[in-house]
Amino acid sequence: MVATDSTQADCTFCRIVAGDIPGDLVLEEADFVAFLDQRPVFKGHVLLVPRRHVVTLPDLPADLRDGFLAAAQRLATAMVDGLGAQGSFVAVNNTVSQSVPHLHLHVVPRTKGDGLRGFFWPRTKYADPAERGGYAERLRAALS
Repeated sequence: MVATDSTQADCTFCRIVAGDIPGDLVLEEADFVAFLDQRPVFKGHVLLVPRRHVVTLPDLPADLRDGFLAAAQRLATAMVDGLGAQGSFVAVNNTVSQSVPHLHLHVVPRTKGDGLRGFFWPRTKYADPAERGGYAERLRAALS
């Protein structure tokens, strides 16, 4: 991938958006993409990113703010409709604890008694790529 004003060649998320590295995409819009987190808190955990390379929430251009939140709302709804979750946890890290320096909003499916406490984020794994793909398909169906 050749870096442009809107992408960074060394950014993992820019490379997923460009299709240079695989990602289990669940939402593709003109300005945003959402895909399954490879180290999910719970299965179905999604990351929403702008297609443009933006590092933190304060860097998000004003013309993208409403669309970013609207996409987050759709994903939160898909957690319930597509995965049968009771709700969701939505979060953004800015710089500290931001493992990839590209703005990403976490949408994590939640159920009562799931074990998530405060800001301690346990991680889980998918059994295999087929299971991960099944979660992506369920979310895509709920978003369509």
